[in-house]
Amino acid sequence: MSKATPVDYSDVARFWGMSAVVFDMDGVVTDTARFHAIAWEEMFNDYLATRAETLGEPLRPFTEDDYLRFVDGKPRYDGVRSFLQSRGITLCEGTPDDPPNMETTCGLGNRKNHRFLAALQEGGIHAYPSTVRLAKELQERGVAIAVITSSRNSDEVLGSAGVRDLFAVKVDGNDCATLGLAGKPMPDIFLEAARRLGVTPQRAAVVEDAIAGVEAGRRGGFGLVVGVDRSGRAGELSASGADIVVTDLGELLDGFADNDGGFSPL
Repeated sequence: MSKATPVDYSDVARFWGMSAVVFDMDGVVTDTARFHAIAWEEMFNDYLATRAETLGEPLRPFTEDDYLRFVDGKPRYDGVRSFLQSRGITLCEGTPDDPPNMETTCGLGNRKNHRFLAALQEGGIHAYPSTVRLAKELQERGVAIAVITSSRNSDEVLGSAGVRDLFAVKVDGNDCATLGLAGKPMPDIFLEAARRLGVTPQRAAVVEDAIAGVEAGRRGGFGLVVGVDRSGRAGELSASGADIVVTDLGELLDGFADNDGGFSPL
């Protein structure tokens, strides 16, 4: 577990001075990151076990560190490709229409998605209360907000969590495919959200829990990047470009009081 430096109130004041805030969905707005992590782990470990049995390769299980380093925050097929490359495994790319049982990059990605959707049906999805509270406070103060995600299941996830109508602007994996946007750590999805909000990146903040997402916010030239540390990797988030690292977004509200329409340290 790594630590970041304490939150600097001057950076928190900068956050509240932004014209817009772009929130990542999984792990920031909704608690679906855990469903993704489980689905990736099950899919890859089944696949690696099969390779070990049929090809005689040594079995090196997919770990939480693999998820955070190679998969977290990335589009589905990019995550497959990134992890397989880390293990020296090369597969045919395939197409998004490949069935889950096909041994291609897209096939494995669809296999993971099949498991993810099954997990969603079995367990409830929730929005983080502090994130909802922060988003509503921003809106009341005239700050524009958007949600982004590499997932193509955003409508189902946001609807299940009861926050589909919280964000007027949403950019997801379907938009990325249609517009040809590169996945994180490239900043394309954040830049598209800022464009739709009608603000420059310099006047907007990015809120992310994934290292790839923090890197994307920094590459995009956003005015502030907030890292949400839910997995004990605060130091890595800071090193990747986060200006502020918090364990919960309530920290951007707690310790501050309303003072003539603005925020100031208590």
